[in-house]
Amino acid sequence: MTISFHCEECGQSYRVPDDKAGKKAKCKKCGAAILAPAPPDVEQLPSGGEILRHKSRERDFEVATGDEEAIEGISEHIEQHIGEIDIVYHEMVSDLIHVDVHRVLPTEERPFYTLITSGMSDRPMTVPAGAEAFEYAELMIYLLSDWPMEESDFENETNYWPIRLMKMLSRLPHEYETWLALDHTVPNGDPPDPYSGETGFVCAMLAVPEMENEEFWRLEINDEKTINFFSIVPLYAEETNFKLKRGADALFERFERDQISQVIDIGRKNVCRKRFGIF
Repeated sequence: MTISFHCEECGQSYRVPDDKAGKKAKCKKCGAAILAPAPPDVEQLPSGGEILRHKSRERDFEVATGDEEAIEGISEHIEQHIGEIDIVYHEMVSDLIHVDVHRVLPTEERPFYTLITSGMSDRPMTVPAGAEAFEYAELMIYLLSDWPMEESDFENETNYWPIRLMKMLSRLPHEYETWLALDHTVPNGDPPDPYSGETGFVCAMLAVPEMENEEFWRLEINDEKTINFFSIVPLYAEETNFKLKRGADALFERFERDQISQVIDIGRKNVCRKRFGIF
């Protein structure tokens, strides 16, 4: 097994055998001190994937500011392919990365809110060998047009949890030297809890943003950074277990069968719940 990680100063990628875990060296690119992290515990899934259980965070709080070039590029990309940015939810104090959330209002053609992050891609993720094309990512969520979106509404977790989820997922790979990409699922705790008292969703899965044309899915900022955009799809516990056993494709087939879109509806059908009754 190999350990993949990055120099925190310059972002240079390294892959070393797991017997190098905990050992220090100097970055070949910038000369900064680097430390090979301990590999996460790995469990195999029936579907053939892996479960990564990361240890408690060991990194100190690190104040971060946004990457102006990336923010500008992401903003232009959103307005070119989706619509005018109505408002940006800025962070006052940021840890590791500065995560902003850009909002596009509903329209007749798009009767839902579209929220997209910027900041997750400020640092490269620690991807495994062969996945270098997925080092940089940003996330997005779609909300129904009647979702409460005023600042005062966000004092209620029932309304705020989608934005909290976007921020948490954006930081997760940088906190734990891991990565997030297509079909990855992240439960809300272990065992997972609902995101709020008004919903049964307990897990987030990343998917291609199927509401957008393929030209939106990737954004080249410069020769060294290409950002992948992923849509966050909340799942019920039964859907999460089904995905872990049967795989993402099988779950998406059920979504398609029941015409489930990526727009978050806390009352939507659970496509994997067994129903019994007398007929």
